[in-house]
Order: sequence, then structure tokens, then C-alpha cells
Amino acid sequence: MLAKLSVSILLWLTAAGFSGAASAETPTTVLVTGANRGIGLELVRQFRARGYQVIGTARNIETAKELAETGATLVQLDVTDSDSVRAMAEKLKGEKIDLLINNAGIQGHTAQSFAETDFDQVITTFDVNSLGPMRVTQALLPNLMAGSGKTVVQISSTMGSIANNGGGYYGYRASKSALNMLNKSLALELADLGITSIVMHPGWVQTRMGGENAAITTQDSVAGMIIVIDALEPGDSGRFLDYQGKELPW
Repeated sequence: MLAKLSVSILLWLTAAGFSGAASAETPTTVLVTGANRGIGLELVRQFRARGYQVIGTARNIETAKELAETGATLVQLDVTDSDSVRAMAEKLKGEKIDLLINNAGIQGHTAQSFAETDFDQVITTFDVNSLGPMRVTQALLPNLMAGSGKTVVQISSTMGSIANNGGGYYGYRASKSALNMLNKSLALELADLGITSIVMHPGWVQTRMGGENAAITTQDSVAGMIIVIDALEPGDSGRFLDYQGKELPW
């Protein structure tokens, strides 16, 4: 079954213009979604410091001044908007991407109880956190196949772990659990194409979402994640890891 699915993807990639050729002379290219602040912005900064070619996306690139200052290539992207995703893919057509980091995400609302849960907001949270990364990954498959790294990292959360569920935050927890499941299926299907795709918990980070009392800085979180990403092998595809490389329970 997986072999048939892989053949289908290859046929689709061919129709999308993938030639299979990649240049070993060009620098490593990383695309980071939700790169205008927090973890996404720090990912861009640290990859740029390595001399990588970095593409950073934001919903409003005109106001993404700190991102622009990194020297990264800015691309407009709303992960919930199929037209925006298609426009991004068209803009990047023919560009190789070695590493895709689907970082864009939202907490949704902060209701702790089921009685207070707003399911319209839950739908929005799923659209951003669960479906958004899948839209982007699907659109950029030809670019990933053209690259040499062939790696996808979905930024998830330990709050998506069913085994470690401490209650509350229904929409956010469920959206990350859904992302974990979607990525597991994706990893199985893309393995024959040489693509490694994992979900990663960045830690409780001092960002607008994590709050100032969070345990670690964006710098430490990102530095740890990069070490883990550097060490990834094809056999790691489908795993759920934290920023220190620890395996997390589903």
C-alpha cells in the first residue's frame, strides 16, 4: 500500500515539475513558517548565523521588521488560506528546500474547563496547528525532493501527548495530538521518498505564548532543536522528540 502511495506522490511531483536534480554547491536552505517572532524568529537568526539560506514566512511581511533585519528571504504566508499556500509554492517553484520547519501555530483560547470551551475557536486552532503544517508540506514536496536534506520538522508540544495529559486547553491539546497523528501517517508514506519528518516539542519557552515565567529562553530552545535536527537519520522519521532529543510519549 505504501509503495503504491509513494508512486502516486512521485507522479504528482513529476507533474509539478520536480526533476530530481539537486545542486551540491548551493548552501543549505531552510524554510521556517511563523518566522516573525518568538521561536520562529530565533530559528531564522540561528540558521542565518550558520550561513544558511533561510526563507521566513509571515502573514504580514510588511510589519515583520525584525525578520527582515536577519537577511532572510521573506515570503507572505497564511497557513489557513489555501490561496496563500499556493501563492507561496508558486513563488518558490524550482527552489530547493533542504529543511522545512512548520513552526506557525496558535494557542487558541485559554479556557481551562470543558464548559468554557469555545468550539469555534477550537476549529480555528485545528486549522492553524493541525491542517496548516500539512498544507505547507504538501505544497512544498517538490522543493523538498529537490533538496539534499529532505527533512520536515513539525513544531508540536508535549501538551499534545495523550499519556501526559494534565487536563484543560481542549483545543490546543487536541490540535497538537492531531498534528502528531497526521505527521506519523505522513512519515510512513514519505519514507520511500527519502523524506524524514518528525514532530518536536520545543520546551516551555519564554515567548508571547509561553509567557515570561516559562522555563527556557528561545535561544536555548532553538540551539537544542538544531542539535537534534542535525543528528536526524531516516530511521527517526515519525518520532516525537523534545528539544533535547528525548523521546516523548504519544
